[in-house]
Amino acid sequence: MLKPSPRSWLGYGLWLALVLFTLPALAQPSASASPDADSGPAYATLADLLENDASRHQLIEELRRLADTTGTAGQAADTSAPAAPAPENISLARHIAEMTSDIASDAGTQLHNLGRALMGIVSPQDHAGPGIDLAALSSAAINLTLVIVATFVVFFLLRRLMHPLFVRISHWSRQGETRSALLRLVVAVAIAALIDVVVIALAYVGGNLIATFAIGESGSLSTQASLFLNAFLVIELVKAALRMLLSSHYDGLRLIPTDAANAAHWNRWLATLTGFVGYGMLVLVPIVNFNLSPALGKGIGLLVMILAFIYATTMVLRNRQAVREALDAKAEQATMSPSRVGLRLLGRVWHWLAIAYCLMVLLVSIVRPESALPDVAVATLQSLIIVGVGMLLSGSLTQIIGRRITLSDELRRRLPLLEVRLNAYIPTFLKVIRTIILVVVAMLVLNAWGAFDLAAWYATAAGRDIVSKVIDVIVILAVAAAVWIALASLIEHRLNPETGSGEPSARAKTLLSLFRNALAIALVTMTAMIVLSEIGINIGPLIAGAGVIGLAIGFGAQKLVQDIITGVFIQVENAMNTGDVVTVGGVTGTAERLSIRSVGIRDLAGTYHIVPFSSVDTVSNYMREFGNHVGEYGIAYRESIDDAIAQLELAFEDLKAGEHGHKLLAPLTVAGVTALADSSVNIRVVIKTTPGDQWGVGRAYNRLVKLRFDAAGIEIPFPHTTLYFGEDKDGSAPAANIRLVENRRQAADTTRSEPVADGEAPVYRVSDPSHRKPDEDDVDAPQER
Repeated sequence: MLKPSPRSWLGYGLWLALVLFTLPALAQPSASASPDADSGPAYATLADLLENDASRHQLIEELRRLADTTGTAGQAADTSAPAAPAPENISLARHIAEMTSDIASDAGTQLHNLGRALMGIVSPQDHAGPGIDLAALSSAAINLTLVIVATFVVFFLLRRLMHPLFVRISHWSRQGETRSALLRLVVAVAIAALIDVVVIALAYVGGNLIATFAIGESGSLSTQASLFLNAFLVIELVKAALRMLLSSHYDGLRLIPTDAANAAHWNRWLATLTGFVGYGMLVLVPIVNFNLSPALGKGIGLLVMILAFIYATTMVLRNRQAVREALDAKAEQATMSPSRVGLRLLGRVWHWLAIAYCLMVLLVSIVRPESALPDVAVATLQSLIIVGVGMLLSGSLTQIIGRRITLSDELRRRLPLLEVRLNAYIPTFLKVIRTIILVVVAMLVLNAWGAFDLAAWYATAAGRDIVSKVIDVIVILAVAAAVWIALASLIEHRLNPETGSGEPSARAKTLLSLFRNALAIALVTMTAMIVLSEIGINIGPLIAGAGVIGLAIGFGAQKLVQDIITGVFIQVENAMNTGDVVTVGGVTGTAERLSIRSVGIRDLAGTYHIVPFSSVDTVSNYMREFGNHVGEYGIAYRESIDDAIAQLELAFEDLKAGEHGHKLLAPLTVAGVTALADSSVNIRVVIKTTPGDQWGVGRAYNRLVKLRFDAAGIEIPFPHTTLYFGEDKDGSAPAANIRLVENRRQAADTTRSEPVADGEAPVYRVSDPSHRKPDEDDVDAPQER
């Protein structure tokens, strides 16, 4: 079987494009028409080609040239077939070289054919060409111009009539609340897009009616007009999609968050590029193919693509820095680290990617314009739709993530930490969903370009298994998070004194707190095991290994095991609870935190101690059922004990009548005289109080006792010091040798150390009295100074 050369493919493609562009223009059959219905317009088209002298001569010349080229290529293929290397043996360098040579050959062939076609048009006698029918060409050009003008006039009039409606929709979109702004924007853009499509469809129908009944031969639609109207429909739909993203006149109908100036700039650039390429390739090239020369049409198509490439590359390079700054600003607002890194990287290389894409489209239009170029256009359109939908979903999730969840006051009162948990878990869950959306968008884009067959991959067992496991893992994690939030909220409801059964007991607080911690550990462990089992990891060896590790830890960490076992028994015996004042391990203070292995105690100085249960031999709890203030009060030996006890009872009555009266559980207990001390008679009393209040009650009672004793004139002894100077044998005491040193000016005893200023006290240096004899100022008895 002969393999056609690139020139043969080029010729076949040229005539195939001619037939494809002329058949819809003349016949325009519906998609559901039968083959018999299609054959009529096709035969009519061929008949029209043969009736036209210029087309008939051109067709005969091209067929002869193709026949000669095909025969030569077949012989060359037969001759060189034995020496051709196997495809798998061709090196990468040779493959690139052959591909580059083919591209250059195709471009050169197209330019050569373009030159021949132009010379044939200018000098038809020298090139055996048919020449140009200027009258027919002028008539067709005038009719096509009238159709174009009429269609655009109808289109702009309809859009002008719809302007107030677009303004109202834009105003409605911008009036939404913060939480519903994105939803209102999407709805408004969808309604505006629907109206835009209706306007384009009406303009298309109006153009068809004008071209059929008002221009040219009445009741028929010319090929040129049909080509333009079809191109108008396609191109304006693409521009409508651009207006959805970059509406320059209506701020409330713009999906991409940018200002009106940037939107107008990019919309104008993309619309210009779309119109230039679209009308050039869908209107100009087919008309030239049909009326002048296929080679000329292909050359014009190549020129259109080259100019479009130059224009697009220029605009990309001109806006390179502005787009990079916009992407960097978007990266600063991103909530996920991969998104920030990806946006910053895209900002640095986006222009290279855009230029590479434009270059790829240009090369495809040169090598395989008939088949590859439409595929590129479809893939580009699919990619834009996929990315747009993905950005819309991601933007919606971003708005939800960035918005704090707020519960009602009643629900916040009943479940204090529910709002905190929801604001911690739901954004994380939504970030996971957004990551999945990003992966799906990437896979769909690769599928659109043919780099990845998504349907075939999902049809395999591995693809279905991966998708099923991802969904199962997400469901498991969501269920586990929901169970934890529900149970933790229920525990908080029981612990909240304003809800549930009222103020919970200290034991209930301790046990519920421990149960919440144990629940968290158990839930995390079970969820991890189920997720590992779901993704295909055998958890049996993990469980066995955990048992072995636990046994090893049991031997190596006996202290830890002792902590846990002792802690369990302490909790079972209700030895202490959170908030109790205890003495544990030699530390006295308030138990602030109880875990399964240790207790955290805050002493009176504010120091926080962590005492492991393995070091606890005795637990002294000062907060069980009641407390006692045991006070001992000393009176002088000369005072009456009964009077003192009466004053103590009066002080207790004062205490009972004060702010501490509700803390007293029993009458005052007077234990009696406990000691006849060195300087006092000690009387003990006991006051029974509510647990934990014995210290405050004792301080208040001490104050009242002092006030009562002072009022009754009862002495509370305090230490006295007696000076004894000894006695003679006859019982007389020696004189006390007391010397007083007066601050007076004596030249013999003192000297002034420095001059004295007015208003200042003089400074004296006192000589040592041990170096002088006693004088008359020395006395033998204490004197007041």
